[in-house]
Amino acid sequence: MRGKQTVRGMVQSLAVTLAAAFVVYLFIPREGPEDPVPAIDYRVELVTARRAAPYPVAAPAGLPEGWKPTSVTYSSESDNAWHLGYLDPDDQYVAIEQSTAPVGKWIPEVTQQAARTDRTETVGGATWQRWEGQKYDALVRTDKGSTTVITGTASFERLAQMAAALKTS
Repeated sequence: MRGKQTVRGMVQSLAVTLAAAFVVYLFIPREGPEDPVPAIDYRVELVTARRAAPYPVAAPAGLPEGWKPTSVTYSSESDNAWHLGYLDPDDQYVAIEQSTAPVGKWIPEVTQQAARTDRTETVGGATWQRWEGQKYDALVRTDKGSTTVITGTASFERLAQMAAALKTS
């Protein structure tokens, strides 16, 4: 009889211990998930690209609250390609792409196969060609020996907002 009491007591003790652990688990504060896409500081890469590129490298200045820079690259070996990626306030992707690459192959590549339309958009006094695609839309402008593409999943309104914020110095 004594063996049965010991097993029964152990099961009761285990049940009490698990219940206490569950109550403690419920009341311990836990941190929320970390931001999956952290903001980056691209100032060093921008200064480097502006020194190395054979064209005026563009980056935004004065964007409203909620825009977050997420990626940056410059490669002189790849047709002087400048890339600066952002998430807009609606968590949509917007990228600034600049290069001296031939536009026929490069623009479809950076716009995820978007196609040129007959529509244009005037932003800050400059005329941008509209490109539309299944994945990305884009605003495209060729000037001073390079092509600038503002592309991504964001609306044309957000792409134009980025284009309006671009500065080359």
